Amino acid sequence: MAALKDIRQKIVGVRKTKQITKAMNMVASAKLRGAQARIERFRPYAAKFHDMLSDLSGKVESGAHPLLTVHEEAKVCVIVLVTSDRGLCGSFNANLITAANRLAQEKSRAGMTVKFICVGKKGRDFIRKTQYEILLGYGDRMGHFDFSLAHEVGAEVIGGYQDLAMDEVHLIYGEFVSMAKQSPVTLPLLPLQAPEAPAEAAAALGAQSEYVYEPQEEALLAELLPRYVKVQIYRGMLDTSCSEHAARMAAMDNATRNCDDMIRSLTRLFNKVRQASITSDLMDIVGGAEALKG
Repeated sequence: MAALKDIRQKIVGVRKTKQITKAMNMVASAKLRGAQARIERFRPYAAKFHDMLSDLSGKVESGAHPLLTVHEEAKVCVIVLVTSDRGLCGSFNANLITAANRLAQEKSRAGMTVKFICVGKKGRDFIRKTQYEILLGYGDRMGHFDFSLAHEVGAEVIGGYQDLAMDEVHLIYGEFVSMAKQSPVTLPLLPLQAPEAPAEAAAALGAQSEYVYEPQEEALLAELLPRYVKVQIYRGMLDTSCSEHAARMAAMDNATRNCDDMIRSLTRLFNKVRQASITSDLMDIVGGAEALKG
């Protein structure tokens, strides 16, 4: 049976671990409030931007802008993977990497060459161990970032697509749904495709007035399409940052509860061992006394 000293040391160690996990939970909670406020302010803008641009692109020919043109031979698929820089947030990063790996395998089976642009150290370190090429890797940037990072990534994507070095671009990020749910999302960035409306919705829309754009659609697309790509990338970064803090907060909360369970279990074991030791000492005393009487 384990010695009392060893059990006491384990209890002290688990209590120190509990202090660390509780502190990390509080830090993640404080950071989550700021990140949640940022994504709640930006998400409606990004969603309306996507809806408006999808409607606008459906009114022009596919050749009206290079970012709308579907390349005849799709050879290169680029995946923009947004993860966190740090771990200790449960399966959050693993779910994003799994979604990216699944998409990469699907495109590889279709005969395409898959390349990655990784934002976040966890995704970058994993892709380095695979056979896929990393075009750009951004580590230690997700802790403090602004729109300039999305602008840099978007400029690389736009330039590559216009130069025919990329035929498809997909964005994978973690969407913040709630404190208990952060879902991996795969968003096709380029080429932008107009959503297909159901027949009932199309019939209902037919009775409405047709929108008139000023200036012409082509001029608007030239200005809005590059901005759309950068806005969606920035939205993915904000969502991933918020989801990371929520996942870490939940993981540290679970770790703190597990520490409590271990402390209770070790305390029961400590009391059992101590009681057994006391009982053994008493039996030795009683046995010695009986021997002296004999």
